[in-house]
Amino acid sequence: MLFNLATRLSTRNIIARKSAATTTCRAAFSSESWRNFDPYNPTEEHQALRDMVRNFSVNEVDPQRLEHDREEKFNYDLFKRCGELGLLGVTTDVKYGGSGMDATAACIVHEELSQADPAFCLAYLAHSMLFVNNLNFNGNEEQKERFLPGACTGELVGGMGMSEPGAGTDVLGLTTTAKRDGDDWIINGGKMWITNGHMGNGETGDVYLIYARTGGEGAKGISLFLVEKGMEGFSAGQAIKDKCGMRASNTAELVFDNVRVPAANLVGEENKATLCMMRNLELERVVLGAMATGIARRCVHLMGKYADERVAFGQPLQNFGQIQRYVSDSYAQYVAGRAYLYQVANRLQLESAGNRLDTDGVKLFTTTMSKNVADNAIQVHGGYGYCGEYQVEQLWRDAKLLEIGGGTLESHQKNMMKDLSSGLPDHM
Repeated sequence: MLFNLATRLSTRNIIARKSAATTTCRAAFSSESWRNFDPYNPTEEHQALRDMVRNFSVNEVDPQRLEHDREEKFNYDLFKRCGELGLLGVTTDVKYGGSGMDATAACIVHEELSQADPAFCLAYLAHSMLFVNNLNFNGNEEQKERFLPGACTGELVGGMGMSEPGAGTDVLGLTTTAKRDGDDWIINGGKMWITNGHMGNGETGDVYLIYARTGGEGAKGISLFLVEKGMEGFSAGQAIKDKCGMRASNTAELVFDNVRVPAANLVGEENKATLCMMRNLELERVVLGAMATGIARRCVHLMGKYADERVAFGQPLQNFGQIQRYVSDSYAQYVAGRAYLYQVANRLQLESAGNRLDTDGVKLFTTTMSKNVADNAIQVHGGYGYCGEYQVEQLWRDAKLLEIGGGTLESHQKNMMKDLSSGLPDHM
């Protein structure tokens, strides 16, 4: 049992003290209390959240992992449980049914879910961060009242459409268009690699935030729209199957064939959605780093346990220097990545933009670290590690996507070099 968390420790109850918790967190950086400051759980609310999600992950997320990976099936019932626990709107205002927490809380949830099932966590991310958090900070009051309560309970499944067949990392090269027609907008084009793009039955999810070109080329001609299931001309295209990893997260193409969208579904101002995009990308990259950290943590645990139990040449594997190197190096890399992650998360303000250097940096470091640690875990397990029965095989497959999705390693290196050309940031 999850010790009756829905009533005793739901995040909606935890976060009633959000303002005081945030103040405490910030004050810790500027007073002597830093000596006792826990960057991974800055407040009692953060610790309670971690305890809740860790128990949920152990008792409910992990047991379903292998079945849904093999069947390439999204677990909608488990998704709705996240809504019951207040996790789907972890960074969303309480007035819309969210939990009103911060970037650190978002990282806690993603780290804990990912150590149990990264694919389920990816579907959670696409909904809670790319749709719910995005709309919470960029939508108007009417839009938030219309969509966020259902999205926070799990009644609605959402996602975000940015990547296209010819525009992945080059997000400003998107070609999906939206043209004004009276009181409506007409959207044409397609989106690709969309998490939660279909629900396993050929149908789309319920609602998406879609970036489309409404003006000229480049950053100043992009707008953001709410596109809803059932709108004429809007459909799920091909379902992306047989992926290397993240198989329990549904991925699909979205097709827009003269989709008529009411003017009321324009999010923010016309031609000014690039700021919305970049602000949300910064948070996305941090929580993807949290996913990577969760994968690494589980791998270190599994390889350490296996090295203790497995006997070869008459003694435990942990007695051999080669195995000691794999496990100890992996632990050190995991701890370094986790420290970087929470340093960035604790400083990140959700309403801000311009944090690219370290939000890119934490994803650049932690995702490759995670893949390498998973590779070490397979090596420690030997032949067993190459088989699906042992989780390290899935963790290795899932980890690879994190070096590509949400921005490739190469894009992070390019961005960071541009930012570092003017020198180190002030806090260094």
